[in-house]
Amino acid sequence: MHPVLRLYEDVLSSAENVAFQLPPLPRFIFVVHGAATIGGKAIAAGEAWQGEGAVTVKPGASGLTCWRWELARGDVGSTTANAPGMMTHEKLTAFLETLPKGELLMRGDSVAFPPGGCAYTHVHQGPGIRCLVEGGIRIDTHGRSTSYGPGGAWYEAGPDPVFAQGSAATASRFIRVMILPRALIGKSSIQYVNEEDKAKPKAQSYKMFADAPISFEAKK
Repeated sequence: MHPVLRLYEDVLSSAENVAFQLPPLPRFIFVVHGAATIGGKAIAAGEAWQGEGAVTVKPGASGLTCWRWELARGDVGSTTANAPGMMTHEKLTAFLETLPKGELLMRGDSVAFPPGGCAYTHVHQGPGIRCLVEGGIRIDTHGRSTSYGPGGAWYEAGPDPVFAQGSAATASRFIRVMILPRALIGKSSIQYVNEEDKAKPKAQSYKMFADAPISFEAKK
């Protein structure tokens, strides 16, 4: 069974400022609203945390909404995360049929587009799940077009060509977590499909949150 990447949304109100614990797994947590202390480190809205060990997440005084990506073997079920007043929603699950061989890294970053910006048809060197923070985006792949608003999540396998079109009316930004070959630490994973697009100015901009080697190995 192929490894699986899951994206959860965790919500805790300010009235229930109670910590919750997570078991060891490669994971990336992005704070959408509020604040948290994760593994003893203060994380504000718009910031992120990445790690592999067991960790405690304690929401701030104003509560917390976070997106949590976790990588697991395919025979491992969803992570149970519980605290009084906590709501957890599994937004998207993807079985990673295109997971690269060998040593891996977990990359968490954001991709932003100005109004009308696009990403020309491209592929990546590993699979990942994206989730839109603001604006709107249309993803064209496999002959289909799908549009997403804030909170919308989608999976990209990596080798499948994708064209991304941001909203014409407003700036757009999404958070993505990809599992890539470890040799790509500090290097871009994008490859443009059409020769004429390679030299064109690119509209998208990036903010790196984590680019970390992981010890994950899929069960044979």
